[in-house]
Amino acid sequence: MKDIKIIVATHKDYPMPKDSIYMPLEVGVDVHGKKTNFTEDNSGDNISGKNSGYSELTGLYWAWKNLKSSYAGLAHYRRHFATHGLIFSKPEKRLKKVLDVNDADDLLGKYDVILPKARNYYIENLYDHYVHTMYPEPLEITKEIIEKHYPEYMPEFEKLKTRKTAHMFNMLIAKKDIFDGYAEWLFDILFRLEKEVEKRGLKYDDFHARFYGRISELLLDIYLNTNNISYTELPVFSVEPVNWLNKGSKFLQAKFLKKKYMESF
Repeated sequence: MKDIKIIVATHKDYPMPKDSIYMPLEVGVDVHGKKTNFTEDNSGDNISGKNSGYSELTGLYWAWKNLKSSYAGLAHYRRHFATHGLIFSKPEKRLKKVLDVNDADDLLGKYDVILPKARNYYIENLYDHYVHTMYPEPLEITKEIIEKHYPEYMPEFEKLKTRKTAHMFNMLIAKKDIFDGYAEWLFDILFRLEKEVEKRGLKYDDFHARFYGRISELLLDIYLNTNNISYTELPVFSVEPVNWLNKGSKFLQAKFLKKKYMESF
């Protein structure tokens, strides 16, 4: 059986999967203070203090720097990989549908990475969706950084202007060397972005200041596709009910009325 450890990023006490491959990690402890008995993201080599902007990525960073397992992954307290279908019931029962060690072991024997099923935006490409819902400057700066420091990734970056699908949520499970390689590349870009945003004096409200996590969602496929890394997809289920009517309404308002997102949903 493979040595797999999946970080479950959380900021509060919450029902967690019982399978041994899951490791709850409280993120943002240096920002919000300790609220759980889970492992904290301000231990070891960490960027816990950046959680207000980086969101679950402080968990990804912690996993990169501190996990010694052969395979590493990231999920969310309310979003998980599933292989047994979806159910509509209490959170504790939904968690019984989570990816388990046997299924993970089997899939990682065939593929380098497990990703959430790609989201399709249908009526607009990924670049336009970002610009319609968020402020565009950080994404434009990201492009400048990649052009200068990682030009071999530019062909895939440019596809953001035509592609309508992406693997979202910053969720993945991968061989540790692939996980580490991606994290090293990703955080080099994001740290350069952070310095440039500060240099240019760009300021955003608390919600939009979390653009680092949203840009990284777009960068994952760019990295995997450029490096020809094999992957498979699994459905993602939400432990909590999703208000799809509200979600769709906000998407259409951003697209046609130019109203930026103002909250997560």
